[in-house]
Amino acid sequence: MTLQSPGGPEKLHLCDVARPEVREGWALIRVMALGLNRSESLTRRGLSPGVALPRILGIECVGVVEDSLDPELPRGTAVAAAMGGMGRQFDGSYAEYTLLPTAQLIRLKSDLSWTTLAAIPESYLTAHGSLETLQLRPGHRLLIRAATSSVGMAALALTAGRGIEVAATTRDPGKAGALRAHGADHVVLDGGTGIRDAVRAVWSNGADRVLDLVGGTAVLDSLATLDAGGSVCNSGILSDTWTIPAFEPLEDIPSGATLTTFSSSEINRGGWSQDALDSIVRRVEAGDCRVVIDRIFPLEELAAAHQHMEANRAIGKVVAVVHHP
Repeated sequence: MTLQSPGGPEKLHLCDVARPEVREGWALIRVMALGLNRSESLTRRGLSPGVALPRILGIECVGVVEDSLDPELPRGTAVAAAMGGMGRQFDGSYAEYTLLPTAQLIRLKSDLSWTTLAAIPESYLTAHGSLETLQLRPGHRLLIRAATSSVGMAALALTAGRGIEVAATTRDPGKAGALRAHGADHVVLDGGTGIRDAVRAVWSNGADRVLDLVGGTAVLDSLATLDAGGSVCNSGILSDTWTIPAFEPLEDIPSGATLTTFSSSEINRGGWSQDALDSIVRRVEAGDCRVVIDRIFPLEELAAAHQHMEANRAIGKVVAVVHHP
């Protein structure tokens, strides 16, 4: 599925391309399934800097090694991959086969379905990294903004059973029940005019920690919900806004509070992803952690999958499956 020029979902075209040739430091992956991400929508619309077209999009996938020059990655090895330039600096996972750097492949050992596994890498590793960045501990009051997003639902799943009180935001009242069913103790409706008062109606002193997946000016609103010494981690830009206009740190960050970030680019740095993914997969296998898949599309219907994702109907992850002949 290639993108020749920026625009709407109809700009994604199904076509035949040559299978990539394996080379030193890169492995050919037979893509079995992949998760969709908002950042792919940004790239499709021409809003991701530094992306040259034509390009095959897709910043994550799960699959098996088809060909490799690395003896530690023999043919048939199950792997996951995310970020590291996928779908931006080089062709990504919207294809039957993709050529990826061996250094960013994460080995998979699991009997979970490919579609379940496809919902994990980007969303759950981003949520995991964000919660670690927030130094989340039992007894904390956690606010998750844009909680019905794939990363938001992953954060809900990862906090389950950890003694953390969670409030989750959504703009759609119809999604409140799903948030409660998936572990939210409180639901805060975000009408777009600020949620400080609504959060303090739940917790009079405010939140200890905030995972902000909206970005832009919403970060200032998130800071205003904090209790003394609290922390906000901005890990997403679902607002499609890369910056915070007129940001004044001395005025906008409460005294003693912390504003930090976690970027999913960190998935391929520091060597932590293998252990983290193993731990998450084991929890899913044990039934201790939910994987919420909203809908599964075939690769051939990725344009429709983008339309579904951008309509904000999804609760959790939108996944595409690749049917090999």
